[in-house]
Amino acid sequence: MRSAARHALLPSLLPSNPGAFFLRSHPGRLLPHAHGVRPCRAASSLPAGEYLPPLFSVAPMMDWTDNNYRTLARLISKHAWLYTEMVVAETIVHQKDSLDKFLAFPAEQHPIVLQIGGSNLDNLAKATELASGYSYDEINLNCGCPSGKVAGHGCFGARLMYDPEFVGDAMSAIAANCDVPVSVKCRIGVDDHDSYQELCEFVDTVVSKSPTRHFIIHARKALLNGLSPAENRKIPPLKYEYYYALLRDFPEVQFTLNGGLTSIDQVSASIRQGAHRVMVGRAAYNNPWNMLGHVDSEIYGVTTGCSSRRQILENYQVYGDSVIVQYGISKPNVRQLVKPLLHLFHSEPGNGLWKRKADSTLRHCKTLAQFLEETLDAVPDSVLDAPISRETSMEEAYFAHVDSLMPPRYTKLANGSYESPALVTAST
Repeated sequence: MRSAARHALLPSLLPSNPGAFFLRSHPGRLLPHAHGVRPCRAASSLPAGEYLPPLFSVAPMMDWTDNNYRTLARLISKHAWLYTEMVVAETIVHQKDSLDKFLAFPAEQHPIVLQIGGSNLDNLAKATELASGYSYDEINLNCGCPSGKVAGHGCFGARLMYDPEFVGDAMSAIAANCDVPVSVKCRIGVDDHDSYQELCEFVDTVVSKSPTRHFIIHARKALLNGLSPAENRKIPPLKYEYYYALLRDFPEVQFTLNGGLTSIDQVSASIRQGAHRVMVGRAAYNNPWNMLGHVDSEIYGVTTGCSSRRQILENYQVYGDSVIVQYGISKPNVRQLVKPLLHLFHSEPGNGLWKRKADSTLRHCKTLAQFLEETLDAVPDSVLDAPISRETSMEEAYFAHVDSLMPPRYTKLANGSYESPALVTAST
């Protein structure tokens, strides 16, 4: 099924210390890491081609989680799982002669998940088969995007939650055309279909019809009419109790918690509460140093490889200028390469001045080295060279009351019908 991996088409992001990264051109083997078990203490102890499980991942975000951002993220965290932007199945099928533009990535970005979108079974199957040559570590189906372009005109994304039978068939087709795990990213409901019972029916149907055993649950429902995608990330209330109830009611399935998490302390609190895995989106993009910089040590219990933001920038410069040498100054241009760096000094002294200098410098600079040379004097050395640090946590009990809010147990009857939640005990 799997052809030779196609990573050489993009420059390596390797800095002077290649041991700091996973070097793989084929699917690796997941190392066991049960909840509560002390993880290995050093990244160098991992055999080649193996990596830690997805306790922490960075969410797929359109126009954000491109190769450049993922390169920066991997330089900061060795072990966070990375997701691509959503790639529409029809794009892969109809652009099969130029797939590298959409699917190629440096090998050091492993572990990495491809998210695809679509509502045509044949195209989802063909797209997965074509993508298999790129050695992604998992294939994920988008069932959570509420944008009008996707869930409206496109009739996929969050709209797929209306049809769990189709999603089950889609996941079966995707799984049949790859040799890596498959997963679904979804909301807890759509429009008025937002009860815990309906969420369970969705999960149950997909699990029963496909090999899917991993769901990423954005703990808000999606409103497909009247709200923008940004409003859909803020206005529908978070219901973390639905996520934790799924862990109770589907013990054979792995669930990743997504939505509303803005600090590493909240991530740690969710795992202490029992979360299998956690996914963070905007906070990992808007404040990458303070979010991703803690992942290896706080979540995986291994020594972090990033000593300072100066080191991160030196290594990213090697990557960025090699891209320019290979593809020319316009594909991508320096502005595109700089884009993921603009939040690296979030809330730090010099951040505002650095961004103003960046704006003016980007109008004429031709390399990333030139950009950094002309702008970094705005940032104090004390910030550039400071190691990652922790502030006193005030969020130890962030999920403390979730157990008392959980809905009644979900139970499917032998004849395939479902018990009324009112008739099922709420015991845990």
